[in-house]
Amino acid sequence: QVHLVESGGGSVQAGGSLRLSCATSGYAYSSLYYMAWFRQAPEKEREGVAAVYPRSGITYYADSVKGRFTISLDNAKNTLYLQMNGLKPDDTAMYYCASGWPNTWYEPGDFTYWGQGTQVTVSS
Repeated sequence: QVHLVESGGGSVQAGGSLRLSCATSGYAYSSLYYMAWFRQAPEKEREGVAAVYPRSGITYYADSVKGRFTISLDNAKNTLYLQMNGLKPDDTAMYYCASGWPNTWYEPGDFTYWGQGTQVTVSS
């Protein structure tokens, strides 16, 4: 059984930081799969935030978060992280962890496994 469980969300003021975690179990965590973070704000489509290919360590970021967010893996703990610095009100969304073998890293439809999400709220 595949499980992805996010944690670490919360409410912060603009300019603050949060670190999201995604604990994985089962086949979802494999060097053959991409691991990614997506987010979805109310009345908006789900969008890719960052992704990593564990086998190579190559990372991908949305332009809107480059230089502020960092995606990383702890292989020993089977955990994916998203360090978010310099948070802005526009970063407010539900954040989801995902795993799969996508054609396009930022395309949510290409991912197979999903967590339930963790809410991030940034106030101005």
